[in-house]
Amino acid sequence: MNFAISAELQDLLSRIEALMQTVVYPLEPAFLSTRFSLLAPQLQAARARIKEAGLWAPQVPAELGGMGLSLLEHGLVSEALGKSPLGHFVFGCQAPDAGNIEVLHKYGTPEQIDRFLLPLCKGEIRSCFAMTEPDSPGSNPTQLHTRAVRSGDEFVLDGRKWFTTAADGAAFAVVMAVTNPEAAAHQRASMLLVPTSTPGFELVRNISIMGDANDGFASHAEIKLSGCRVPATNLLGPQGAGFLIAQERLGPGRIHHCMRWLGICARSFDLLCQRALSRKIDATETLADKQLVQAMIAESRAEIDAARLLVLQTAWRIDQAGHEGHAPSKAASGHAKTHAGASGFAAAQEDVSLIKFHVAGVMQRVVDRAVQVHGAMGITSDTVLSYFYAHERGSRIYDGPDEVHKLAAARRILRRYARS
Repeated sequence: MNFAISAELQDLLSRIEALMQTVVYPLEPAFLSTRFSLLAPQLQAARARIKEAGLWAPQVPAELGGMGLSLLEHGLVSEALGKSPLGHFVFGCQAPDAGNIEVLHKYGTPEQIDRFLLPLCKGEIRSCFAMTEPDSPGSNPTQLHTRAVRSGDEFVLDGRKWFTTAADGAAFAVVMAVTNPEAAAHQRASMLLVPTSTPGFELVRNISIMGDANDGFASHAEIKLSGCRVPATNLLGPQGAGFLIAQERLGPGRIHHCMRWLGICARSFDLLCQRALSRKIDATETLADKQLVQAMIAESRAEIDAARLLVLQTAWRIDQAGHEGHAPSKAASGHAKTHAGASGFAAAQEDVSLIKFHVAGVMQRVVDRAVQVHGAMGITSDTVLSYFYAHERGSRIYDGPDEVHKLAAARRILRRYARS
């Protein structure tokens, strides 16, 4: 297992870091003090610069206009982009679009690819993913209440969704709804592509997160579906395969999340150390001279490095399992790489559960220490730390709460001991 970075990848990461410094970070003060929609002109200009540099959509297959990176390669890129709340958006690899691109690439019909996937890959439109509901447990998607009933050549959707990230301004939603209520629990739901302009699709509100509702991409919406009709051809993948597609979507997505969180850790750690060295507490000493602060720095460094190795090992295992039996060349299209992440996920489910709760916890502790060392400034919007603190608390809840992932990992571990 060799995690050494090739010269080619190192050059890519250096180019990305340079653009983060010159293009992305300068947008943060405005992002932290105003609504996302008001930054649209600056963000579009930033995205144009990324496209000109040939760094657009690193996770998207080459034949769809992206860079076609492997899961491990994109993980390292995601870490670099995660240092800013705007990094992934500016480079065209933001959730939920990244996950929707993966499942559309694998399951989309030619019509769906032309209408939804290609504009999404180019950044011409945005999408959202509507699975979580206010009236059913988010930790158990087999209990969904939203229904999609077949009526001739259409499906009619009724139900409520919430925490639908980036629904405000999205062109379409990937909606998970029950189509086969009498089937087995994991075969009841399907995925449907629902344009947000469809009559009966209502964005009820952007939900306030720790006092901040924001708008556009930087929001989480509550949605109401009332007699919302879409063509039966908008079914994504086989009917009844919603749970399977959701798992395939969330598996690689958790790697992306974890590497983004490690980027947040890296940025927070940098700010922590810089503040410790610069903040004088008297004529001769700074915070860095205090042993309590030194302990925070040492603990943070150890936790970040350990978490990073665990995530890299998981990404490596997924890539290896997905590529078993074939070795695509460097020039091969990203199609095999994208699907390698999905097929390899089954071989690393335990690892994915472990990194999901472990990295989220490390990130929360590192950000909290950085806020503490900044004192009163740490809870203001004068730095990006307060944004990380408020908006990333949900990392221990969404895509499966910590407790679910701990249980899943423990059960797999215990099964191995029971067989021995």
